[in-house]
Order: sequence, then C-alpha cells, then structure tokens
Amino acid sequence: MTATRTGEPSVPAGQDAHRWWALVVIALAQLMVVLDATIVNIALPSAQSDLHMSDANRQWVITAYTLAFGGLLLLGGRIADLVGRKRTFIIGLIGFAGASAIGGAATTSAMLFGARALQGAFAALLAPSALSLLTTTFTDPKERAKAFGIYGALAGSGSAIGFIAGGLLTEYLNWRWCLYVNIPIAIIAVFGAYSLLHDRPGHKNVRLDVPGAILGCGGLVAIVYGFSEAGSRGWTDSLVLALLALGLAMLVAFVWWQNRAPSPLLPLHIVTDRNRAGCFLTMGLAVIGLFGVFLFMTYYLQVILGYSPVKTGLAFLPLTVAIIIGSTQISARLLPHVAPRRLMVPGMILAAGGMLFFTQLTVDSDYAGELLPGLLLLGFGMGMTFMPVFATATAGVAPQDSGVTSATVNTSQQVGGSIGTALLNTIATTTSATYIAAHLRNPAQKDLIVRQGIVHGYTVAIWWAVGIMLAAGLIAGLMVTARAPKHLAPDTAVPESAA
Repeated sequence: MTATRTGEPSVPAGQDAHRWWALVVIALAQLMVVLDATIVNIALPSAQSDLHMSDANRQWVITAYTLAFGGLLLLGGRIADLVGRKRTFIIGLIGFAGASAIGGAATTSAMLFGARALQGAFAALLAPSALSLLTTTFTDPKERAKAFGIYGALAGSGSAIGFIAGGLLTEYLNWRWCLYVNIPIAIIAVFGAYSLLHDRPGHKNVRLDVPGAILGCGGLVAIVYGFSEAGSRGWTDSLVLALLALGLAMLVAFVWWQNRAPSPLLPLHIVTDRNRAGCFLTMGLAVIGLFGVFLFMTYYLQVILGYSPVKTGLAFLPLTVAIIIGSTQISARLLPHVAPRRLMVPGMILAAGGMLFFTQLTVDSDYAGELLPGLLLLGFGMGMTFMPVFATATAGVAPQDSGVTSATVNTSQQVGGSIGTALLNTIATTTSATYIAAHLRNPAQKDLIVRQGIVHGYTVAIWWAVGIMLAAGLIAGLMVTARAPKHLAPDTAVPESAA
C-alpha cells in the first residue's frame, strides 16, 4: 500500500521516502509547545516591569499556559480523532502562532494572560496530534525506536532549551521575542505539514463527550489551580481546599460518567491497561521532580549566585545534552532488545541520584563541582525514561483511540509539571520562612540569613523531589511489564498487557 493522497490510509513507514522529514516537522512543533512552558520564565521580571504586574498576579504568565494546556489536552486528543490528526495539527500551529503574536504585542497584563491561555488551548490541540502522527508514521520497531528517541529527547529537553532561548532573547532583544519566536517556527511547520504529513480522515463515528470534557478538564484545572494557589495562600486556605475538593469531586464524577457515556472522552480501557497506567504515572511523577529542579535552579543561579539571564540559560545546557544522549544513544538503541522497565527504573534511579547533589547546596556552591554532576546524572536518567514511556504508552492502540492516548501521555507530563512547580515551591517557601524566623537574631546578618533560608528551603523541597523520583521508578518496575519490541509483531510494538 503506497497511497499518499488525502483521505487514503497512511503510507507504511518502510515505503514512505519522506517519513524522516515528516519527523522533523512533528518534532519542530512539539519542541515549540514544550519549550513555551518555560521560555518566559527568565523573561518574567522584564515583562512584569513593562506591564506593571503585581507580585501576586505575575504567576499567571506561567499558570495560564499550563492550566489551559493540561486541562484541555484530553479534549484536544478526541478532536484529533474526530476531524483527523493532520488537520488539527495544522489548525493548532496556526492558532499557536496567532496567540503568540497577541502575547508579544500585549499592552496590559490581562492581554498577556489571555494570550498565554490561548496558547495553551491551541497547544492542547497540537500536542496529541503530533504524537499521534508520529505513532502512525513509524510502524517498524527499529525505526519507531529511533523516532521516539528523537521525540523523547525533545520532550525532555524542551524545557531546558526554553531557559536557554529565554535568556538569550531577553538579554539581547527583549522579553516580547520569547513569544514572537514561535511565529517563524509555526510557519515552517505548517508548510512542512501540508507537503510531508499523511493521515487517515477523521473517524466520523467519534463523538465529542461534552459532559466528560467539562468534568475532566474542569477537574484538572481546579486541582492544578489549587496547587498553584497553595504556594502563596498556604495549604489550609479555604480557597485552596475548596479548589482541591472540587477538582477531586469532578474527577470522580468524570470516571463515573466515562463508564456510562456513549462516546467517552477517555475510554477507561486506555488507563486501566497495566502498562499504560504505569507509563502515565511514571511520567507524571518524573516531571514533578524535573520542573521543581528547573524552578529552584533558575532562582538559585540568578538570585543566590548572581548569574545573568544568558549565563543561567547556558548553565542548563549540560542537562539538555545529557537528556538527548540518554534518549537517542541509550534508550533508542536498547529498547528493541530490552523490556521498557529495564530502562525506566535505572533512569529514575540515576535522576534521583543527580538530585541528591542539589540537596547539598549552600549560598556559595561551586557550579563545576556541585551543580554540573547533578545536572548530568539528572539528564541521563530523564532521557533514559522519557523515550520508553512515550513508545510504550502509545503502542498497540486502536486507530480511533490514538489521539486520546497521545493526549493522556501529554496530560500526565503537563499536569505533573504544574503540580510539581506548585507543590515543591510551597514546601520551599514555607521551609524558608520557618528557617529565617528561627535564625534571624542579629539584624546585621539579615541578608546572609535570608539567603541561607532560601537555599535551605530549596534543599528540603529537592529531598521531596528525590523521593518522588524513586516512587516513579518503583511504579515503573512494578507496573510496566511489557516485553522488548523485538519479540512482538511490527504492528504491536508493545503489548497492551503483560506477557
């Protein structure tokens, strides 16, 4: 079968001469979506000053994006199944570019917040389409492993790349270019998608589950919003407790409804499959720790050690390189021959070991001797984990469910990042406040005590992140029982249940 016209079945990977160029287009779009979650972090102080944001409101530059992205991903995946992945991929690219243009031209904080939420909504449409197209383009186990290695490297390193790009754009241009930079990337990807991507038409029998969308997306938004607010309000605040209770109630109702809906938003057989459930949990927990490290290292390097935005961004470069090597040169080469958990479990142990270095930070730690080893170990471990998680979670899925399955993988990553940032930041800030109150006796030492208190808060929170990473490794070891892809048929690279 070699048909490539619109509306015909997708071309088998072994016969499509343009499949690797198609991977470039898909990877470019995925990189844009992932790095946009962090690219504005380093630019945030400049944007806050320019648009006169309050300290309380500036968080919405970050959370407006993550809330919309994480909360709407499942709906985006089902829309991709309904109207076709290529079509939603292109719509997502165009919408993301438009939202980026609005954000870059923002004249008020509300305009920027709205643009960031719009970016997240289109990213929720774009991301599951990208992963779905990758799944249907590469069906040969060996080529699939290589393709997912590249994709996993971008998914894992995109956040770090965002810090580097944010530092360069902020220091040498201005913060608005952290948003404008998406426009040329999206334009290139749109032209590439039109000429290189092939896909089946949408499944007309798929129907949008509106009640499920409201319950599922609303529940995720409420929980992520509650965690983000806990950082400033505290865990016992009535609003935080109400949001978390509402979110949990909506998610329970979502599960109840999915068992009864004629066309469920998330078919429960996708998440009740042992291997996929293990992958979703492993991804979510791993990213909780990773995003916490991004947050603390950014502030530690700039506030404590006095690094410039560019130097801060470049300090993350070894982490990015290590993630790429771990994904493409270790996991991609070994996955065809070993069971996925034999990569995921050591990966999480390596990542936790890397973070142990950060638990020893002081106000004058040395980058080369104390930070660099931790960044390298963390990167290798995350790279070894991301690739088999993506490949295992999306293998062996029925075509009509590929979009929503891809969306669930991305949801676990995005929601994990949002929760990690809020949860670990709350632990760090409360610990810091307690330390400063207990040690500040001489006003002449206030600056030193405050700095020591901030670093102490970081290290305590990172200890929690170490535990979360180890829990992710334990879950991977117990739940992900799939065999190596070489033992399976080409169209079922990883089985849906333990062999």
